Amino acid sequence: MKKLPVALLAFMLLPVFLIAQVSVEITSGELEEHVRYLASDELMGRKAGTRGDTLAAGYIRSQFEHAGLQLLESDGYQYFDVVTDVALGQTNRLQYEGIAWEAGEDFIPYAFSAADVLTAPAVFAGFGLQVQNDTLEWDDYKTIDAKGRWVILLSGFPDPDQDQSAFAGISGIRDKVIAARDQGAAGVIVVSGEQWDPGDRLPSLYFDKAGGNTGIPVIHVKRHVADTIISGTGHTLAQLEARILDQDIPFSFAIPGEVTAATDIHKVHATTRNVIAMVPGSDPELRKEYLVVGAHYDHLGMGGPGSGSRNPDTLVVHNGADDNASGVSGIIEIAENLSLRDNRPKRSIVFVAFGAEEMGLLGSGYFVENPPVPLEQIQAMINFDMIGRLDPEKRSVMVGGTGTSVQGAGILDRLQEGTALVLSYSPEGYGPSDHAVFYGENIPVFFFNTGVHSDYHTMHDDAGLLNYEGQAEVSAFACRLIAELASREENLIFTEAGPRKKVSNYRQLKVTLGIMPDFTDSSGDGLGVGGVREDGPADAGGMKKGDLITALDGKPVHNIYEYMNRLKKLEPGQIITVDILRDGEKKVLIVQL
Repeated sequence: MKKLPVALLAFMLLPVFLIAQVSVEITSGELEEHVRYLASDELMGRKAGTRGDTLAAGYIRSQFEHAGLQLLESDGYQYFDVVTDVALGQTNRLQYEGIAWEAGEDFIPYAFSAADVLTAPAVFAGFGLQVQNDTLEWDDYKTIDAKGRWVILLSGFPDPDQDQSAFAGISGIRDKVIAARDQGAAGVIVVSGEQWDPGDRLPSLYFDKAGGNTGIPVIHVKRHVADTIISGTGHTLAQLEARILDQDIPFSFAIPGEVTAATDIHKVHATTRNVIAMVPGSDPELRKEYLVVGAHYDHLGMGGPGSGSRNPDTLVVHNGADDNASGVSGIIEIAENLSLRDNRPKRSIVFVAFGAEEMGLLGSGYFVENPPVPLEQIQAMINFDMIGRLDPEKRSVMVGGTGTSVQGAGILDRLQEGTALVLSYSPEGYGPSDHAVFYGENIPVFFFNTGVHSDYHTMHDDAGLLNYEGQAEVSAFACRLIAELASREENLIFTEAGPRKKVSNYRQLKVTLGIMPDFTDSSGDGLGVGGVREDGPADAGGMKKGDLITALDGKPVHNIYEYMNRLKKLEPGQIITVDILRDGEKKVLIVQL
């Protein structure tokens, strides 16, 4: 049998009746039709790499094609691979003094564990914490030598009843593994005490979107396993946990014998895609310049640990109606309007439904690394992410990126006249959506959003809750902006507009370098720099976009988690060294925080 092209096969799998009405008008009815399909249970939450993801992409492609857009790349698809999950390999094992245990029943490796085989003596290191400040001193490693050994430690921290514990910000498993590795540990064994987890559960094995691993094997064991390993010391885990909590002081010691473990974790790869189509410009010269109009179409699938769901313990379809079927339906309607109208804009407009945004802006990152049109000819990027919940009373629309061009805010001010929408401006170019990647390429951006709500990243974000009349107003206004940008004689002038406030992931940090991490780099060799804020510490120290951070203040950095861990321990005004790789050459920068 002759093998069909992947794109054609995917298209043939689509039910033909899913082609929605195509018209030049932007209507609430058409927007709702798009959203109700994209956010239907049939698509199972549109997780990247799944059947629902493929069906959503096929639907979007079909709408673009029937509106007369020119399909780019591979018949409208730009394919790329993603890691969607992790699975246990066949060679996981754990034994001590001739006693062996079963993976998945008695122990389990963490997804960020290195794949390795290690035989080594062990030490018990309490909660595995090190803190020294004006109000607290705690060091679980002070009386032991962890070099070349397994470190057995308790999950949690010494005062589990205190919501505002000084330990809370450094008690994550990754933080503890990094601390153990800094002490020379060859591997880490985690166990939960009775007071921290009465159920003695093994954690779920899930992919947490991080690049690389911790460099050493890391496993979680049940209490009976830990009790067996420490039995020769005369202690039990329950006694140790109670002693540390009651006396409120560290207690650590060496363990006789050797522990042998093999960790084997396989990454599950899948293929997803960006959907790309273009409305060619009408001007013979300006058509060689481009606007990019985008929205991500993926969501969280069935939720669960590591998915990004705010209800990670519940496995149920996360339909993602507002996030971001609303944005996708908006760009479909805008594409139809600009393609079918009599007076096409002068510049060409590339419409992109990005894949794998929820996994770390992967689709937009792949787009700028493999642009279907010359990147230097892209004059602006307009992004839509959650535009379906316009408050009918406040009528407020947030437009981000207004400071990334000299003319942006002025153009919006003028276009706002005569509309009932209330625009709220945010000048920053970086933000938690796909436009940030384009800003990192010195491209002016505009980001439309009607606000976060309590249903965000939950199973309750359903099609019946959207304000489609409001969504039509937002889409029509944005269409006017896009049409003007695509036909104005002068290009926008890019300006730096870095973050003026700490973004959410940095709330616990006292310092920041002033960079945007490159979330598309999953090599685990360091943290890529996706952008450098003007006049920030990194900029003053000579850091550049494209650098790879490999160490902060002498401590290694392999990924975003280690970068955050290192920053937590630094102070404002401190002068540190930052090791980087630039074009394959090692450099050391001096940075004052």
